[in-house]
Amino acid sequence: METLFYLLAIVQILLSAYLIWQGTQWLAYVRRRLYSDPGFYAPRTAVLCPCKGIEPALERNLVSLTEFDQQNYEVFFILASERDPARSVIERVTKSSRIKVNMVIAGKPLNCGEKVNNLRVAIEQLPEEFEVLVFADSDGRPGKHWLRHLVAPLADTRVGATTTMRWMVPNSGNLPTLLLAAWNAPIVTMLAEKAKNFCWGGGTAIRRSTFEQSGVLDEWKGSVSDDYSLTRALERTARPIQFIPECLTLSYVETDFAGLLEFTNRQILITRVYASQMWRRAGLTHLLYCLTFILGAYLILTTLLAGRPVFHLMTLTFLPLLLSSIRGALRLTGVAEALPVARAQILGQASVYVLLSLLVPFFYLVNFANSVLTHKIRWRGVRYELISPQQTRIL
Repeated sequence: METLFYLLAIVQILLSAYLIWQGTQWLAYVRRRLYSDPGFYAPRTAVLCPCKGIEPALERNLVSLTEFDQQNYEVFFILASERDPARSVIERVTKSSRIKVNMVIAGKPLNCGEKVNNLRVAIEQLPEEFEVLVFADSDGRPGKHWLRHLVAPLADTRVGATTTMRWMVPNSGNLPTLLLAAWNAPIVTMLAEKAKNFCWGGGTAIRRSTFEQSGVLDEWKGSVSDDYSLTRALERTARPIQFIPECLTLSYVETDFAGLLEFTNRQILITRVYASQMWRRAGLTHLLYCLTFILGAYLILTTLLAGRPVFHLMTLTFLPLLLSSIRGALRLTGVAEALPVARAQILGQASVYVLLSLLVPFFYLVNFANSVLTHKIRWRGVRYELISPQQTRIL
């Protein structure tokens, strides 16, 4: 057992050192992007935001989509039903908006995700004048420069899409909310300058011509995941996805343990179905991390009880955690610089993103176990069975 621990610990230390190097590269890219000029490309843009139900700060989130420092765009809020409680909020936002706001009623989905169906219906009805499609989520609160910076790189027709990621800020100090923010944080550094990036449905821009040429609507048939399916369509055409860190999107969250499990289990199961290689790599990485710590803690305890020195065991057990916290600090630094409006709050919760994140791999194992045992998820009150990337059953 001791030999196995030594082997695992060395692997963890080497991997953590490599991830710190990657973290420094990521931070350097973030800083370069923050001081770069986005250019003047500002085509006619449709901002598409599916909505469902009332959530905390919904109205403020939707208002942020009407306040971008760009004129040549319209917002399309999309509901599955005209009786959705979010409709009254959308109507208030529409009345106070300085830019044109549209509301689309998509109807009930048929063997696909409600969000996917909402987007599909809205895009099929979209006037030809719109050259760029931008996807946003109702639980995000982008900044005023968000749209201009997200769209500008599409001036290069070689770019398939641009994307960013959410950064969750706890609205409550309860454990489930803090765990949710810590759970989500590492995903930000999965996107990078030269990485094999994936689209995030809460912040992606794509030329309409690219969207059509890539066959995204066909990929969406029977799908529950708008962003992974969009990623798959772009991968088939070998079009790169560019990460835009200056467009990181604040998402103020509050949840309980049931909501925490529902969200995290859903994300991991969707990843298993739509990006199985990523799922396997992440699962193995988290398993080895947890196994190394558990073995180390066991050996430290038994060695102490036997009256033998434990310094070397403690070093090998806790050094990977120290290196992981350094990577977390690099991530936190970049995010705080990219989101100056919330910098004080983000840095004030540093322990959540740096220290609590050290325990998150153990929670990830719960999610991975769940994704092996079931193909069913719950999303905004609707239960789905994920049969394949293009086959979904509404339960």
